Amino acid sequence: MKGGKGKGATKKETKEVLKPADDRKVGKRKAAIKADKSSKRQAKKEKKAKKDPNKPKRPPSAFFVFLEEFRKQYKQEHPNVKAVSVVGKAGGEKWKSLSDAEKAPYEAKAAKRKSEYEKQMSAYNKKQESVTDDGDEESDRSKSEVNDEDEEESGEEEEDEDED
Repeated sequence: MKGGKGKGATKKETKEVLKPADDRKVGKRKAAIKADKSSKRQAKKEKKAKKDPNKPKRPPSAFFVFLEEFRKQYKQEHPNVKAVSVVGKAGGEKWKSLSDAEKAPYEAKAAKRKSEYEKQMSAYNKKQESVTDDGDEESDRSKSEVNDEDEEESGEEEEDEDED
């Protein structure tokens, strides 16, 4: 009888003793994982270049050109539906059911927008090149070269003082 109770008692004791320790370990692991994720996020933010607000937006694909018109029609037919996902799903199903001939006008509009975008991008890139060319002249010289020039100028002034 004692052996049976003893085993039961030891199991309960071990569970009680191990449970807080396990919780502490899990908590530390979770905290460590959270710290890793936040440091990765910070590293990603640092690596990403800042977006230029003057850069032209990419043109929409044929599907999104279609979706612009489809949203208007869908909202007129279903004024009570507020969920964006429902409209998107319905638009996707409708797009899949369209034939190539029915998709052609949307693809033509998308191609036109793409050509306009390419023109805007070429103008933007030319503008960026001209801006970077102007700014690079000063940055081409290293800081040590600039410091050397400063020392030479200060050395000449010292010589002038010695002559007096």
